[in-house]
Amino acid sequence: MSMMEMPKPQAEHGFLERMVGSWKVTSNSMGHSEVWTETCRSLNGVWFVAEGNGDMPDGGGPATTVLTLGYDPAKGRYIGTWFGTMMNHLWVYDGEVSDDGKTLSLYTTGPDFAEPGKMGDYREQITFTANDHRTFTSSAKQPDGSWKQFMQADYARVG
Repeated sequence: MSMMEMPKPQAEHGFLERMVGSWKVTSNSMGHSEVWTETCRSLNGVWFVAEGNGDMPDGGGPATTVLTLGYDPAKGRYIGTWFGTMMNHLWVYDGEVSDDGKTLSLYTTGPDFAEPGKMGDYREQITFTANDHRTFTSSAKQPDGSWKQFMQADYARVG
């Protein structure tokens, strides 16, 4: 049995490396304002794990989210997952970085919030507006193929 060679970070991992650190997260979604914290760490520069912690709106109690991101050189695509204590669905991502290098678009399929029991297509975007600031937006694919944004969170580096 031969040993697998450990993967090495690619140039594409540089986008994800910028997420490492501690962040204050403020969001307005569906009429609710929330403040969370997020800590992102690197696993040998190949995988990135971001854990978010905060309180759900309307007294829903504390919640935790976990975002995992990496880059698959064989596919030439960014890959990852997202899950949170507020739902049972594992969101699986596939995406790419914009030509200007500022936005990572992640595509996924999950529960349709408008029509329970159905699945919908979503696009999440991580955009760096500065080294210490980024946004995270969620959009749902409309019947005409366009994207309608329904959530935005703003991230400010705190460490």
